[in-house]
Amino acid sequence: MSTDKIILLYTVSALAAISGAAIYSEMRQRRFDPTSSEDRVFRCKKCAFVYTDDPDVDLSRCPQCGGMNEGIKF
Repeated sequence: MSTDKIILLYTVSALAAISGAAIYSEMRQRRFDPTSSEDRVFRCKKCAFVYTDDPDVDLSRCPQCGGMNEGIKF
């Protein structure tokens, strides 16, 4: 085997190992990341408590003080 072929084989195998590690890491990260919630976020006007409720609710009652609040729009 010539020196050129050995260097090419070493470079290709190193790139393949790095690519495989990157793909494996991305797959693990996606598996363990929490999924985003579809709930709406509310902030109470009276006590400033931040809480979530179902996505189909327009007005929600604060669990701490009982005040009615509209959802926060981001």
